Amino acid sequence: MTTSSPVSAPPAGPCGARLLTRAEDGERLHALLWRAGPGWRMISSAVLGGGIGARGWVLNAQVPHGYRRTDPDRHLAELAAGAGLDGSGVGLMTAADVSRHARAADGGAQALVTAGIDVRGWAAAPAEGTAVPAQPGTINIVVAVPAALTDAALVNAVATATEAKVQALLEAGHDCSGTPTDAVCVAARAPAPGERPHAFAGPRSLWGARLARAVHRAVSTAVTSG
Repeated sequence: MTTSSPVSAPPAGPCGARLLTRAEDGERLHALLWRAGPGWRMISSAVLGGGIGARGWVLNAQVPHGYRRTDPDRHLAELAAGAGLDGSGVGLMTAADVSRHARAADGGAQALVTAGIDVRGWAAAPAEGTAVPAQPGTINIVVAVPAALTDAALVNAVATATEAKVQALLEAGHDCSGTPTDAVCVAARAPAPGERPHAFAGPRSLWGARLARAVHRAVSTAVTSG
């Protein structure tokens, strides 16, 4: 991968992610990289670095349409190594052009969203047998708050981010709750010694409300400009 040169110091959050480029199978593809560094805990549904734990970076990589690899975790690990990353991190995939992303911030919460919504629908499908093979996610949300959250609050934050995504989709005129392969990553600062983490991140909590507004704004921009 090659990187663009930063023009200034990026903010300490996903809004400071840098755009990377690479050539793969004759195509020019992009990725967004946020080097969070130490001191962050993340929760994610990603195939690489998913779950809850300390993570130092987030890579949201574009792959070709019709992606056929059956080892996306290994592929993402290869891309991360090619970008000079080491240690634990989160790797997301999408067939959307991640150079056409959206960023938003609210009261310290930051959101970075990439969106491709050609294949979309409602989570509770009315018919049986609607399973689809695992494919790169098409709406990827990376959001961070500069505060410590408990494990339960991190789970709460994922729900809040998802609710904000659905709100933005409906307001944009899309009759859906998302795509079958959406992914999310929520980052929060690791607690300092003796610090009591926030126990809630619902849409009416301090950080949940800020996170929701940032995600809502970023998703709204991504789905109307993509």
